[in-house]
Amino acid sequence: MLISASNHLNNNKVAVDKLNVFPVPDGDTGTNMSLTFTAASQEIKKFITPAIGDVAKTLSSASLRGARGNSGVILSQLCRGLAKSLESKQNADSKEIAAALKCASDTAYKAVMRPTEGTILTVAREFAEAAVKISQREEDVCAMLKEAIDVAKTALDNTPNQLPVLKEAGVVDAGGAGLVVLLEGAYHALSTGELVEIKEAVKQTTSGAVQASIDVENIKFAYCTEFIIDKKSASVDVKRFSEVIDPKGDCKLVIDDDEIVKVHIHTNNPGFVLEEALKLGMLSRIKIDNMKLQHTTIMESEGGSPVEQQADAQKPKQHKKYGFVSVVAGSGLADIFSDYGVDEIIEGGQTMNPSTDDILSAAENIDADCIFILPNNKNIILAANQAQELSDKNIVVIPTKTAPQGIAAMMAFLPHVEQDVNEQSMCEAISNVKTGQVTYAVRDTSVSGTEIKSGDIIGIADGEISAVSSTPDEALLKLAEEMTDDDSEVITVYYGEDISDEQANDILDTLEEKYDDIDVLLQKGNQPLYYYILSVE
Repeated sequence: MLISASNHLNNNKVAVDKLNVFPVPDGDTGTNMSLTFTAASQEIKKFITPAIGDVAKTLSSASLRGARGNSGVILSQLCRGLAKSLESKQNADSKEIAAALKCASDTAYKAVMRPTEGTILTVAREFAEAAVKISQREEDVCAMLKEAIDVAKTALDNTPNQLPVLKEAGVVDAGGAGLVVLLEGAYHALSTGELVEIKEAVKQTTSGAVQASIDVENIKFAYCTEFIIDKKSASVDVKRFSEVIDPKGDCKLVIDDDEIVKVHIHTNNPGFVLEEALKLGMLSRIKIDNMKLQHTTIMESEGGSPVEQQADAQKPKQHKKYGFVSVVAGSGLADIFSDYGVDEIIEGGQTMNPSTDDILSAAENIDADCIFILPNNKNIILAANQAQELSDKNIVVIPTKTAPQGIAAMMAFLPHVEQDVNEQSMCEAISNVKTGQVTYAVRDTSVSGTEIKSGDIIGIADGEISAVSSTPDEALLKLAEEMTDDDSEVITVYYGEDISDEQANDILDTLEEKYDDIDVLLQKGNQPLYYYILSVE
C-alpha cells in the first residue's frame, strides 16, 4: 500500500505543485511530499516478510530523515504517529488501523506550533476521525478506508472555505491534495492487489552541499560506507561509537533514532567501522562503494581546480566555538555567505528544499561547540528544527525566511560573545530587514483582488504580492517605493542569473538617483527563478 501510494504521488506531484497559492514558479509541495515518501518507500521495499509494525517503524524513520519542506515534515510526523500506534503489531484490523490514523493526525498537530485549519492537518484529522467512526461498524479494512477517503476528499474540497486565500486563488490546499493522492494510491493496492505503476521515472535530485569536482587520485577516503545498527539495548553508547570512528574518515553522519542508528562515513577502513558498530548491535542494509571507481568523470567547476577543492575538503577540521550552516540558492549568494564565515553551504531554497538528512550531514561536518543553522526560507525551517532534534550536537536554528535575513543575521553575529547573546542579536537583526522578490507568474489567478495573468512579472514584498508589471525592472522599482520609508538606511539589490551585469548597473543608477539619501548596494546573487531580491534595512 505504501509503495503504491508513493508511486501515485510521484505520478501526480506536478499537479500538486501547481496548487501553490502564489502563481510563482517554485510551487514545490507535491515534489517535497513525493521525495519524502519516496525515501521511505525505498526502505520498505527491502522487507521480505514484514509485520505491519515493522513497516510503519521503517516508514517513520526514513520519512523523518528524508523530510523536505514544511509539507514533507508534516507528512513525516503523520508517519511517526502511525508507527507509534502500530508498534510491535504483526497485523492490524480496521479498528487498530483507524486508531493508528488518529494517532498520526494527533502527532502531526502537536508538531506544528500554530496549526491552521484548511490545510493538510485538517484533511488528515477529518480522514482519521471518519475512519475511527466507520471502524465501529465496518470490520473490512478496505471498505472502511474507502468511506474514510471519501470524507478526506470532501475535507479537501472544503479547504477554500476555511482559508480565504485559497478561495481567492481558486485552489484547494496543496498539502491536503498530496495526502489524498497518497491515500488513493494506498487504497488502489489494497482493493486490487496491484501497485499503481509509475508513469514517469522518478527524477533523482539531490540537494546537499554543492558538489565539488573530484580528482579520483586525490580522494583521501575511498569507501563510502553506509549501514543501519539495530541496537541490542537502549543503553548502548552511540556517542562513544561516533567518537571512535571519527578519526577514520570524513563526511561522517551518525543518527541515533530510537532503536536504530543510521551510519554514513567515507573511510579507508570500513572493516574497522563495522567491527565497532557490531559492539552496539546487529547490522543491516550494509552498502560500501569505492568512490574512486565511481568517479570516472571530472565535472567542470566554478570554484577552482578539482585538486584545490579536494585539498581544501581534506584539511583537518579545526575545533572552534561557533560554526554555521546556510541554505542558499545561487552561486553569488553562496559566495556572500561564505565571506561572512558560513562553513557549510547547502544548495537549495525555492523549488528544491534540502532534506532533514542534508542539514544533518552539513552540521555533522562542522567541529564546533555551537552550530547556527540559517534556513533562509520559511519552507525549510521545520526541516532544520527536525535536524536539530535528531542531532547530538548543540544546534541553534535562526528562523531566517529569506537570504537577506540570513545575511543580516550573520552581520549581527559577534564571535566573542556568548551563545544566547548571539542568538538574541541575530533574531533581532531579522526583524529589521524587509525582503522583496521579483519573479514571474506561471498561471492566471487573483490574489488580494489583483488579477494576474500567466507570464506577468510580479513583485512580492515580505510574502505578499504587491506589484504586477511587464518588466522585472519596473516591478523592482515598485517594490522599492513600497518598502522604503523615512527610517530606511540601506537598499541592497541581489540580481539573478537571468539579469545581465549591464542591466543590473542600470537599475542601480536609477535607484541611486531616486533614493539619494539612502545607501544603495548591488550584489550579484545568480539566484534562479527570481530576477531580483531586494533588501531594505
